[in-house]
Amino acid sequence: MARTIMHIDMNAFFAAVEQQSNPALRGCPVAVVGSQQRTIILTSSYEAREYGVKTGMTLYEARQRCPQIQLVKANNRLYTYVSCQIMQIFQDYTPLVEVFSVDEAFLDVSGSLHYFGSVERIAYLIKSRIKTRLGLTCSVGIAPNKLLAKLASDMHKPDGLTLIQTEAVADLLEKLPVGEICGIGRKTTQKLNQLGIFTCGELGRFPVVKLKAQFGIIGEQLVLMGRGIDSSPVLSTDQETVVKTVGHSMTLQHDVSARDDIARFLLQLSEMVGRRARRYGVTGKTVTLTVRHTDFSTFSRQQIQPLLISRSEEIYHAALRILDGLLLTEPIRLLGVRLSNLQYRDRQLPLLLEERRREQLSESLDQVNDRYGEFTVMSGHLLSIKGKGSHVISPAWRPEGIRNIGVQ
Repeated sequence: MARTIMHIDMNAFFAAVEQQSNPALRGCPVAVVGSQQRTIILTSSYEAREYGVKTGMTLYEARQRCPQIQLVKANNRLYTYVSCQIMQIFQDYTPLVEVFSVDEAFLDVSGSLHYFGSVERIAYLIKSRIKTRLGLTCSVGIAPNKLLAKLASDMHKPDGLTLIQTEAVADLLEKLPVGEICGIGRKTTQKLNQLGIFTCGELGRFPVVKLKAQFGIIGEQLVLMGRGIDSSPVLSTDQETVVKTVGHSMTLQHDVSARDDIARFLLQLSEMVGRRARRYGVTGKTVTLTVRHTDFSTFSRQQIQPLLISRSEEIYHAALRILDGLLLTEPIRLLGVRLSNLQYRDRQLPLLLEERRREQLSESLDQVNDRYGEFTVMSGHLLSIKGKGSHVISPAWRPEGIRNIGVQ
């Protein structure tokens, strides 16, 4: 059965929300940042983009290109609140809404067409309601599958609407650079280019055997992507896959070298990871520590634990053991902690009294932080850390809570 998939992407979402909430920023070049001390541009308004200010740019670069740029510290509570309102609008047109991130989603409207007449009408109704209710614009891509819908939404921004018909797919992809396809990143693009593959048309015709020899099992998937073939369903939140890893990383506000400073940030990250693991009801045996130096060189080391763990202090001590086994010669810019090799845990309390008390204490602290916000109650060691975590909204964010996947 033919499907009709929409990908809806909010335009310059963080910056647009800030401009709507503060009229003084409207029409001005605006950049949303994580911190005034050390950060990168999280997103920029279209006024700022006219000067070349882009996501990922340093503040120095942004000011060089646009001296009059207005910097606004990210307000994640506001963005997630607005995002929830947007997702509720989507739900009025189909129950099959897959939240891709805080500012974009896939909608399968195949079963809704007979109610609204056409997919274009659904798109215009959604765009109109978002504009009227929230003062925001979005770009909509419509196609037979998620891969092509995502591609379509990027074609005309801002406030665009692009429909890719099945019969137009081959011509569209013939000369499209492979890097334009969602899921083919910079490194994969470079490897494909080395094989003489530059366009999706070339990728779709390339021998599968050769691609599998280079990329392994995903070689076959790459050929399908080059042909615009994608059978993956639109999964609503309650249909999403089970948890496989739980992790968090953060770019530090300043480079750190001293072990005590590194340890304090690892404690913060371990608390984030442990809290999510307990929320999902999982324990894990593998702890991974990720380190990025100031020159952006990045590596990860992991350690298998003798027992399944989920408490923050257990994750923290495992991360510390990995840290103590490293020879660090450069200051650290980013740290990450991840728990994997997971199992859903037995909900029975431990038999040993001390273990039971620790379990109950963790649950009590989680309940307080779930209600009043992360780090409302925290270890005394964390009090010396300025700020409470990353200023970036997790890509696993969902209206109902963090999705059950790793946050990198």
